[in-house]
Amino acid sequence: MTCLGACTFFVLILLSEVVYMAIVGSFPFNAFLSGVLSCTGTAVLAVCLRIQVNKENKEFKDLPPERAFADFVLCNLVLHLVIMNFLG
Repeated sequence: MTCLGACTFFVLILLSEVVYMAIVGSFPFNAFLSGVLSCTGTAVLAVCLRIQVNKENKEFKDLPPERAFADFVLCNLVLHLVIMNFLG
């Protein structure tokens, strides 16, 4: 799966969560917020990874792809630890 495909997947999950909340309701609101923040954060991090590993981007030409992927993994771990803490 490409990075753009993964980002699209997370955006579709986000939209399905919002539609579900609109239809059913948002009784455990912190669970809804956690799901939305998780999808949004992961999609943003996937876009950032794609920007960093793009060979045509001159701004990150000195950054090796391994370092960009390590940053992506570390940021995802921090993001999901914060989300699990928010859930309780």
